[in-house]
Amino acid sequence: MDIGPVEYLIISFPGNKFKGEIAPAIADLVERGTIRILDLAFVSKDVDGSMLALEYDELDEAAAFVDIDGDSGGLLSDEDLEMAAEALEPNSSALLIMWEDLWAADLARALRNAGGVLLTGERIPHDIVELAFAGIDSSTEG
Repeated sequence: MDIGPVEYLIISFPGNKFKGEIAPAIADLVERGTIRILDLAFVSKDVDGSMLALEYDELDEAAAFVDIDGDSGGLLSDEDLEMAAEALEPNSSALLIMWEDLWAADLARALRNAGGVLLTGERIPHDIVELAFAGIDSSTEG
C-alpha cells in the first residue's frame, strides 16, 4: 500500500468545553492537500468517570466536521478510544484524529525505495520549542 506517514493526535478539552473552532483549520489542511483524514472520533469522561465514545456526526458541537472530506470509522479501535478516555481527567472530552501526511508522501516513498527504515519520530510540544528558542535567543544577546 502506497501511503504517506500517518499521525494521530488526542486533544483534550477540560471541562468538556469543545466548541468546534478547530474544524475549519483541519478543513483547510484537507482542502489544500496537506493531510487526508483517516479516522476521527470523540470520547468523553463524566464527573463520575464514566466514559462515552461518539462519532463526530453524533455531537452538535462537532457539526463542522461533517463537511470535511475524509473517512471516519474503522481505524481507531474501541481499545484506542478506551485508552484515550482513561487518560482524561473527569469532566473532560477529547478529539482523536488520525490522518495521512500527504505533504510527506513523496519523501516517505523515496525513503522506502532507498531501503530506509524510520526508527522513531515524535512531535515536540510547542512549549518545549518556545523554551529552546528562548534559550538560543538569550545566549546570543550577550
